Amino acid sequence: MDVAELFSLRGRTALVTGARTGIGRAVAIGLGAAGADVVLLGRTDDLDEVDAEVRATGADTKRLVLDLSDPSAVGPAIAELLAERQVDVLVNNAGMIHREPAAELGLEQWRRVLSVNLDSAFALAQAVGGPMLARGSGKIINIASLLSFQGGILVSGYTASKHALAGLTKALSNEWAERGVQVNAIAPGYIRTNNTAPLLVDPVREPAIRSRIPAGRWGEPHDVVGAAVFLASSASDYVNGHTLVVDGGWLGR
Repeated sequence: MDVAELFSLRGRTALVTGARTGIGRAVAIGLGAAGADVVLLGRTDDLDEVDAEVRATGADTKRLVLDLSDPSAVGPAIAELLAERQVDVLVNNAGMIHREPAAELGLEQWRRVLSVNLDSAFALAQAVGGPMLARGSGKIINIASLLSFQGGILVSGYTASKHALAGLTKALSNEWAERGVQVNAIAPGYIRTNNTAPLLVDPVREPAIRSRIPAGRWGEPHDVVGAAVFLASSASDYVNGHTLVVDGGWLGR
């Protein structure tokens, strides 16, 4: 068995949403380094830096500007993309978080979080997954969260969306696994990103969080890359409906 070939993504194209910063950026670069060409999806076209970093791995890139707070825009944009190229791997990474007490959270803000984190992920899975099912192969990776398992504090919309995304991962897998499409998720722990920036500067919560992580540190975006390459590659062909936790041991404590 050629183990290197098992993890190679040569000849495949990956679509990564929320590719500009954080986990999405690291995953896009990692998939490029593993051999994939990468479609970088961002809300704005501020993608020069990640584009250059992915191209530095030898990968080809394409940019797709799409505001995922409007799920109805997903279908037409993806149809146009698929008319140009096949997408073999979808990474539903784009997400937003809103911190506010649940008793004060407005319905508009609640809906915006779910539109980006859940509704658009489903729309993307449908749009990209249809051709995958037709040819009998493909990989979909949803970026879940520790809050797919826990409740969190002041982030009720985010928690609801990430619980639902983990459930959607299982539901799609139940329908699509026998047709050659693997649908799985990654649940990152506390990673240094824009979304966690308020926690990193909180003098009470930051040390409390860090003290509970058995690894003794916050994660970095690159800590998620290995899991993403595994789930995008042939190495995971018999992995279906699974949420792979990358959390430094948080859930084990």
